[in-house]
Amino acid sequence: QVQLVESGGGLVQAGGSLKLSCAASGSILYIVKMGWYRQAPGNQRELVATITSSRSTNYGDSVKGRVTISRDGDGNTVYLKMNSLKPEDTAVYYCAADISTAYGLASPEHFWGQGTQVPVSS
Repeated sequence: QVQLVESGGGLVQAGGSLKLSCAASGSILYIVKMGWYRQAPGNQRELVATITSSRSTNYGDSVKGRVTISRDGDGNTVYLKMNSLKPEDTAVYYCAADISTAYGLASPEHFWGQGTQVPVSS
């Protein structure tokens, strides 16, 4: 099995910064892509940012220019640095990963973390 464990969430004031971390562990053969999504109350889950094994990045339109996604050297931990936070950034932030867990599988499996709350006060 694979576990994604998020950390770094918490209350932050508007205009402030926050860095989220997500560590993947377990039966990992190869991590294809890792990323962050968020879901605010009453809204659908939306893309924040993703990063591939080659460190290619993709950002959601609502956060472009304010967030940076990165991975550590071995690629099993992903970070999300968020700057200039706004009250509308308030959401539960979920780590996600596409991971190959065994040889011979046609495609990687998708995993979600448990989510971490990020309330942004005005």
